Amino acid sequence: MFLKKLKHHLLLVLLLLLSVSTSANEITVSAASSLTNAFQEIVQNYQTEYPETKVLLNFAASGVLQQQIARGAPVDIFASADEQTMDLAMADGLMNRASHRSFARNRLVVITPVNSKTILTQLTDLQQAGIERIAIGNPDSVPVGQYTKIALSEAGLWDTLQEKVIRTQNVRHSLDYVARNEVDAGFVYNTDAALLPEKVNIAFTVQMPADIIYPIAITRNSRNPAEAEKFIEYLLSAAGQAVMTKYGFITP
Repeated sequence: MFLKKLKHHLLLVLLLLLSVSTSANEITVSAASSLTNAFQEIVQNYQTEYPETKVLLNFAASGVLQQQIARGAPVDIFASADEQTMDLAMADGLMNRASHRSFARNRLVVITPVNSKTILTQLTDLQQAGIERIAIGNPDSVPVGQYTKIALSEAGLWDTLQEKVIRTQNVRHSLDYVARNEVDAGFVYNTDAALLPEKVNIAFTVQMPADIIYPIAITRNSRNPAEAEKFIEYLLSAAGQAVMTKYGFITP
């Protein structure tokens, strides 16, 4: 009986150690929606090179991800589509400041459905009667929406175009609206537009007062900061940056 209990105890200990071992090599990365395709490929390559590590991905608008982390979501790495959201996370004490890096840049573009007959070459063209619905990410939580608001405000068009605006949950939501021909135009990143060349046209690139920079950092409550740092180093390596470039991102 004693040996039976001892074996049972040892089995439980072994299972516990295996569980700890597995979780020790697991990290969760919360990343902006515009990073979906690039990060999926990077994670696939990373796990091929480091098969002992498991990387879980969580995609949403940067503001939504920041709120998830603030509410205690078990996240190890946060990759934002803008510096403002990352700065907010830093100010709230959610991130490890020393781990902060910039890993990519992007461009803001206006897109139209591929079958659109409307010609757009500048922001003022959005005032045309033929443009009735414009997809814009919610500027309260979506970086691409914040960038759009900045650009339209500087052009004196933000208030003027409000009756035409359809607010979306993230940049991919805006892309889908345009691709399905449910709106006449939309603001997305150049990298998102490049994913559906058969469904959307890039009308023009929006001139911004500052670069669109993507920052990344390890969360303060990361369960595995060593693995998180290892993943960020891979992202910044030649292999990681090659994938980012493949999907149209600009090196930092």
